[in-house]
Amino acid sequence: MSDVWADLVGQDEAVEVLRRAAGSAARIVTGTVTGPSAMTHAWIFTGPPGSGRSVAARAFAAALQCERDGSGCGECHGCHTALGGTHADVRFVVPDGLSIGVNEMRKLVLRASSAPSNGRWQAVVVEDADRLTEQAGNALLKAIEEPPPRTVFLLCTPSTHPDDISVTIRSRCRVIPLRQPPAAAVAEVLTRRDGVKPDVAAWAAAAAQGHVGRAKRLAGDADARKRREAVLAVPRRLTGIGACFDAASALIEAAEAESASAVAETDTSERSALEQALGAGGTGRGAAGAMRGAAGQLKDLEKRQRSRATRSQRDALDRALVDLAGFYRDVLITKLKAPVAVVHSDTAEQSAAAAEKWTSESTLRRLEAVLACREAIDLNVKPKIAVEAMMVNLWRG
Repeated sequence: MSDVWADLVGQDEAVEVLRRAAGSAARIVTGTVTGPSAMTHAWIFTGPPGSGRSVAARAFAAALQCERDGSGCGECHGCHTALGGTHADVRFVVPDGLSIGVNEMRKLVLRASSAPSNGRWQAVVVEDADRLTEQAGNALLKAIEEPPPRTVFLLCTPSTHPDDISVTIRSRCRVIPLRQPPAAAVAEVLTRRDGVKPDVAAWAAAAAQGHVGRAKRLAGDADARKRREAVLAVPRRLTGIGACFDAASALIEAAEAESASAVAETDTSERSALEQALGAGGTGRGAAGAMRGAAGQLKDLEKRQRSRATRSQRDALDRALVDLAGFYRDVLITKLKAPVAVVHSDTAEQSAAAAEKWTSESTLRRLEAVLACREAIDLNVKPKIAVEAMMVNLWRG
């Protein structure tokens, strides 16, 4: 049986720090701590997409609940329930939409102020803490400034830049920086944990550019591979201004279709559960009246689901843009004869042909156009406008 750290790929230094802190936390609970403690009440996990920010936070939360001196054994009841999301003292904030609102954060902070139910630690894991609204951040800050006894806040953000997390919250947290794991480490975990064949795992790990979750999807999902192939065909399709707009529409539509598939089951089950709770299918005057009065709740649910769909679409589009940026990176390193491996080995012939045709400067401009598109969408520019502008810039070079 693997311990709770097994899926945190290529992060040996971070794991060592967290192991020591979990051990100190266990000694605090038993009253046997001596000397300075490695434990503190608030942590920030930073790193690029796929580096394992939320994996690290969940593993640390499990180690805090570990019944074997905080070792994170992965075998005890505390580890199992924490990793499975069912532990009473571990709470997760995962934004459904584009932001985490103040009401949700206030409710969480209030619940976190209670004592741990099993005498260990309350752990509050905020995934995508960079999506906190200003008011939600202020509510969290107050709790971090005056932490309840044995409550630990674990925040996941891309960086400690003020655009991702407020300076005041950052100043009160210990930062655990994570790096993009090497492809070999990602391939190893796919083979060991998911049973992927070594050659497929090696290809998927390289193509996913160190993103463990995406590598797993590429290895096991034929639709994900087809979407990637369509994205990597974009540079060949840009033969004129009309083709640019066609390619932009195709990219947006593919992201929307991927998103719709991803959220459909959740949306249906949520609506069914709410309607059942409100008495749908009942008979009599009371049941009919209850459903009429439920319009507001159904409207709120639909609003949350639209927000989640928007976020899912943007995430799908961003994955496509990362693949596209990888292609132009391959062209640039081929052009410069850099001693590094290409990302997309299966399109090496196309990137080599482009390297013969384009100058280094024009290739770099194309790469910058993709990165500028990602940034524009992150700043809430309408995706269609941002992608169309990118396609035109890619065609012009």
